[in-house]
Amino acid sequence: MNSRQRRGVILLLVSVLCALGAFAGVISVINDVNSKVGPEVSAYRVASDVAPYTTLRASQFEKVSMPRRWLPGTAVTDLSALRGKIAVTELRKGSLLQDDMIVARPALAEGQQEIAIMIDAATGVAGKITPGDRVNIYATFAGETDGAPDQSRLIVAGARVIDVGRLTPFDQRGEDRRTRVREAVPITFALGTQDAQRVAHAESFAEHVRLALLARGGSGAARSGDSTYTLDEDKNR
Repeated sequence: MNSRQRRGVILLLVSVLCALGAFAGVISVINDVNSKVGPEVSAYRVASDVAPYTTLRASQFEKVSMPRRWLPGTAVTDLSALRGKIAVTELRKGSLLQDDMIVARPALAEGQQEIAIMIDAATGVAGKITPGDRVNIYATFAGETDGAPDQSRLIVAGARVIDVGRLTPFDQRGEDRRTRVREAVPITFALGTQDAQRVAHAESFAEHVRLALLARGGSGAARSGDSTYTLDEDKNR
C-alpha cells in the first residue's frame, strides 16, 4: 500500500468516525427532547368560530396531539363532555377547547316543557336572541270574518329562551302561489303547558309570529290593553 492509499484509508476512517459521532449526537438530542417533552395525548381545538350560547357539536372541533406536560388541566380530552353543553363565550378558530369555555344548557323548571318553533329571520330579532333571554311572543291573526280587523295578540309574556338553532333556509308559498326561499331560526322555549299550547297554535294558524326581546332584568308582564291590538284602536283615538 503506497502513501496515497494509506492517506485515503485514514480519511475514510476519519469520515466514518465523524459520521458515527454525529449520529450519536443526534440520538442524544432526540433522547433529551423526549425526556423533556414526554408522551403525547389527544386534545381538541376549535375548527371554526363558534357563536356564544349555541349548542355544541363534535363536528365543530378537530383532534390534535400534544405533549401531556404542556396540556392544561382544564383541556377537554373527550368530546362526550359536550353533551348538553353550550358555549359560554365566542370560541375562536384554533383555540384549545377547555372546560371553562362550556356550560350546561339552562335546565327546565318543574312543570315546564321544551317547545321549539321556527322564527322567520325577517320577523324575529335576528342574531340578537341568545339562551337565557326573555322575549314576548306576538302573533298576528287574520280577521275571523269578512270585514273583521286583523289582530295582533301577545301570546306569551316573558318566555325564556333555552336554545337558538342555526339559520335555515326553507320554501314558503305566497298568496300569488310562487315559492320563495326564506330563512328561519329554530328557537326553543321553556314554557308551561298552557303557554306551550298557545305557541303551538300560533305557529300553526297565525299569519306571522314575532319575538320582542326584553331588557335583561326587565319585566315581561303584560299591561292592561297590551294583550290584543287592532289597527282600529288607533284610528278611533
